[in-house]
Amino acid sequence: MLRLVVPKGSLERQTFDLFAAADLKIHRSSEVDYRGTIDDARVKEVRVLRPQEIPVYVADGMFDLGITGRDWIEETGAAVVTLGELAYSKTTEKPVQVVLAVHASSGARRVEDLPAGVRVSTEYPRLTERFFAARGVPADVRVSYGATEAKVPEIADAVVEITETGRALEAAGLRVLEVVLESYSALIANPVAAADPVKAHAMGQILTLLQGALDARSQVLVKLNVSGADLESVIAVLPALKSPTVSQLFGGSGFAIETVVPKSTINVLIPELKDRGATDILELPLAKIVH
Repeated sequence: MLRLVVPKGSLERQTFDLFAAADLKIHRSSEVDYRGTIDDARVKEVRVLRPQEIPVYVADGMFDLGITGRDWIEETGAAVVTLGELAYSKTTEKPVQVVLAVHASSGARRVEDLPAGVRVSTEYPRLTERFFAARGVPADVRVSYGATEAKVPEIADAVVEITETGRALEAAGLRVLEVVLESYSALIANPVAAADPVKAHAMGQILTLLQGALDARSQVLVKLNVSGADLESVIAVLPALKSPTVSQLFGGSGFAIETVVPKSTINVLIPELKDRGATDILELPLAKIVH
């Protein structure tokens, strides 16, 4: 039914892992194959292409559905429907940033401090031109095909570049002047396909599975037993998506509790639960959380 295109390159492995976690495993003959399949009646075909091209191909109707970064949606200006944000990137689960950076020795503290005709190297020429035009600073925007941060100060005065942590820019002797755009992976659709009720329903189901798999990455299920005397004390320290599930143990010997909690807090939570009288504590991974 749906023709799907997913990103080749830096997001490739993370995207394939996400689809597998969502029970939408993409099969292909080898890691260099640009075609794949999913054993799901909702997906007719899968292609693996560069994320820079995906918004245009989806907008043109070559594919119904695709995954790419918001940076490339903005750069291409492609007329696509964004169905939902997918919180993952190359190495983190946080949005990446497209930033304007200058040499650390530059006296500029804001965009307006840059001189007219400032030389800017970037892989995002359209986005960069719109950014400088909106700030009223004439800029000489030059397309970069890689190693962008290495071009300052001899070849360019500034760069507009994507970064996850900022460490690569710092290592190159650059300083971030301003964030141009926060970018995240997104599930996008062709407008005509998204207007088709049958296809739109299938797209929504796929988005539910992908977001459920992503949400589960940061949560764990905690199960434990506790006596009646310690119940309130244990409940008091339990965070939950809604509220903990509490059921009485057979024979009335105590209570069983289960709840979903942030994985980032589990190293503090488990000892605290034990201190408050909890026993038989289990931490279990989750496959999906669907709200």
